[in-house]
Amino acid sequence: MACREINFDGIIGPSHNYAGLSLGNLASASHAGDASFPRAAALQGLAKMRHNLALGLAQGFLLPLPRPNARFLAAIGADASEDRRLRAAAWSASSMWTANAATVSPAADCADGRCHLTAANLVTMPHRSQEWPDTVRQLRLAFADAAHFAVHDAVPPCFGDEGAANHMRMARAHGEPGLEIFVYGTSGGAFPARQHEQASRAVARLHGLDPARTLFVEQNPEAIAAGAFHNDVVAVANERVLFTHEQAFADPEGTYAAIRQRLPEAEIVVVPASAVSLADAIRSYLFNAQLLTLPGGEMALVIPLEAWDHPRVRAWLDGMLAGNGPIRQVLPVDVRQSMANGGGPACLRLRVVADPAHVDPRFLLDEAKAERIGAVIAARWPEQIDPADLGRESLAATVIAARAALLEELDLAQLA
Repeated sequence: MACREINFDGIIGPSHNYAGLSLGNLASASHAGDASFPRAAALQGLAKMRHNLALGLAQGFLLPLPRPNARFLAAIGADASEDRRLRAAAWSASSMWTANAATVSPAADCADGRCHLTAANLVTMPHRSQEWPDTVRQLRLAFADAAHFAVHDAVPPCFGDEGAANHMRMARAHGEPGLEIFVYGTSGGAFPARQHEQASRAVARLHGLDPARTLFVEQNPEAIAAGAFHNDVVAVANERVLFTHEQAFADPEGTYAAIRQRLPEAEIVVVPASAVSLADAIRSYLFNAQLLTLPGGEMALVIPLEAWDHPRVRAWLDGMLAGNGPIRQVLPVDVRQSMANGGGPACLRLRVVADPAHVDPRFLLDEAKAERIGAVIAARWPEQIDPADLGRESLAATVIAARAALLEELDLAQLA
C-alpha cells in the first residue's frame, strides 16, 4: 500500500473537565468552572473519526494518557495544600488534542527516508508540560517500525514547542517531497507566544529536512493577542492549498511569496478581515478545521458546527463554495464539548503521511473497532464532572478504571 495521510485523533479521556488552565485560550477561559460531560465528549470525538472513515479516509487514534497523573503530583509534593490549579493539572485530559502531540515530517521530506516524529514539550502550560513522556511511549509503540519511523524525545524545555499545531506542510501530493512551514511566535501581548523559533529549527534539523524546502514564518502578534494561541486557529494547509486568515502571519505577502517560490503549484485562499474578522475566526474556529483530500481528489473542509452556524462565517463559506476554488465541500461536525474547552476538529488530530501497513494496527480504526470503543465509553466514562470533583478518590477510581477498560479492549494494556 502506498503512503497516504492518516489522521490520528485523540480519544477524549474520562477526566475531561473545564478547569480553565490554558492562558490565551479564550474558549477554555470562558468555560472555566462549568460542568463537563466526558462521555458525550468522547462519543462526539469518535463520531468525527467515523465521519472521516465514511469518507474513505485512513483514520487512526491515540489513547488518553494516565490521569490523574500520580508522577506529576509526586513531583510537586502534592499534599492538598497545593494550588487547586496544580491539582487540576494532574487531571487534565488535554492530550486529546493530538495536534500538540508531535511534529511530523513524512519520509519523502527527510534525509534518511523515514517518517520522523518529535514529541512536543508543551512547556508553556503546566498542565500540558507533563504529557510528552507518556506521549513518546505511545508514539514509539504505534510507530515502532524503525525501518520506516524515527520518534524523537521533545526538544529541550528552554525552547517551547507546541507540535503540529504550529507546523504546516504543502506538496503536490501527500507522498511527494513537500514544503514544511514552521510558524513561531515572538509576542502575544498579555498572552504567551508558545512556539519558539529555535524549537522549530531544532525539529527541522532532527528530521533532516532540506533547508531549501523548509520555511520559518512568524505568526502575527495581533493574532496571538486576539486568542490564536496556535497557528492552526488561523491557518491550515493541505497538499497544494493554504487556507488562511488575512491576519495570520506577521508578513503575509512575504510568506505567500516564499511559498509560491518553493511550490509554484500553491493555491492560497485568503479570508479577508473585512469579511471575517480575526475575532470571528477565533470565536468560530473556522480555520481549526481539517482540510482533507477526498479519495476522488477534491478537497473538503471539516469544520465545527460553531463555524457553520456563525452568520458572517457562513456567508463567506457559501460564497467560496459558489466559486471555482480548490475547496469544494464544507462538512460541519459536532465537537461542542471539545470546542468549549478550546479545541476544534484540527486540534483533535495529528496528521501522519505513511503506509498504514507500517503502523501498529492496534492504533488504526475501522468500523468494528469504533463500535467496541464506543461501547467502552458508553459504559465506563463519567457522564459529568464538576471542577470541584477533581481530587476526589471516588472519581479517580472511576477514571482509572475507565481508561484501563479501554486499554484492555484494544489489547494495549502495556500502556497502563
